[in-house]
Amino acid sequence: MADIDVDLDELEEELETDDTPAVPVTDQEIDDAFQNISFRVIYQTNSFLLPQLRDLIEEGEVINVRPEYQRRSRWTNKKKSQLIESLLLNVPIPSLFFYESDLARYEVMDGQQRMNAIADFLAGNYALTGMEKLPFLNRKKYKELTPRVKRSLDRASLSAVVLLQESKADEDDPFVIRRYVFEKLNTGGEKLNAQELRNSLYRSDFNKLIVKMAKQRDFCNIFGIPEYTELDDDPNYVNSKREKNQMYKTMADCQAILRVFALKDDDNISGSMKVILDRCMKNNIGLTPEELEPMQVQFLNVLKTSTSFFNGQAFLLPPNEKGKQRVSLAFFDAVMVAVWRRYEYLDQMQAASVQIRQKMAKTLIENLEALTGKANTAASVKERIIVVGATIDEAI
Repeated sequence: MADIDVDLDELEEELETDDTPAVPVTDQEIDDAFQNISFRVIYQTNSFLLPQLRDLIEEGEVINVRPEYQRRSRWTNKKKSQLIESLLLNVPIPSLFFYESDLARYEVMDGQQRMNAIADFLAGNYALTGMEKLPFLNRKKYKELTPRVKRSLDRASLSAVVLLQESKADEDDPFVIRRYVFEKLNTGGEKLNAQELRNSLYRSDFNKLIVKMAKQRDFCNIFGIPEYTELDDDPNYVNSKREKNQMYKTMADCQAILRVFALKDDDNISGSMKVILDRCMKNNIGLTPEELEPMQVQFLNVLKTSTSFFNGQAFLLPPNEKGKQRVSLAFFDAVMVAVWRRYEYLDQMQAASVQIRQKMAKTLIENLEALTGKANTAASVKERIIVVGATIDEAI
């Protein structure tokens, strides 16, 4: 399995700017600014008994829990059991956070893993393990608990903070408040990375397309991601090998797909990579499945053509000083974008795949630093796409 030559956090660092806005300086100016600010978060608090949470999750109509749209690293049974033990011991549990996506319809902002752990246990999907204060409950499933222990668990509750639709922001952007609150929630514990945040904030048919493309066999083969099967349609199925794959676990596979969609339009390449990717998600959020169908077809055709250049070893960098080869995400998106921008010449590119492969090997050696994304700037992104495009043009 090839290593991935990319640090996702480093690639998405915000670029420093000098456009700091002027701020009030006098007490009166501060009071005026505070009084006039239109950014307001409006919320309410609720408390749910565990059986109520289970029912809401199973019905799926009021609270929407979508594992594929947040982090993919699932809690172990031991960690789930520790939550159940805390509930039985009446240990305070952090609040769940929902936002109201429609009237009386809620999306989970924070607490997905806790909700799934509770629903899974009450459904009998795992036995307790690693219990410290209640070791006599180890190896017990919910149905095997005594009536008294069941009653104790059934009367336990979790509080929930609900971000309401009435919340308002300074900008005409429905995601400003969600993003702001999400980032504040994401300051401790197991932090979501940038792509996990995107998948939680920008839920749409475009987002579904990205997840779908990340499951394609040709794409998974590039990055050593275990192949998807019909078992993956079962929400309780966990592929242990895929869980260990860093591309899958960190949602870097989805980020790689998004990078291609975001960079294929040269006008969108401005600001940091994080800004570029966020902008792409936002700009495509209103597209319908019918509008997305051509994008899916084009992506798959571009992927097929791009991989044809490498004879089964797609996007590998030249061996390093230890003789080890690595796959580069920066090289991947540069080739994919360069091919997409020449979509009308797909047949010619496939016919010239051997010549392109030969020229690409030389280009990699001569432009290794540019093609592997060493500089995180819009100019460097454009440069590597141009370099790859010129190589393709020479061959066809």
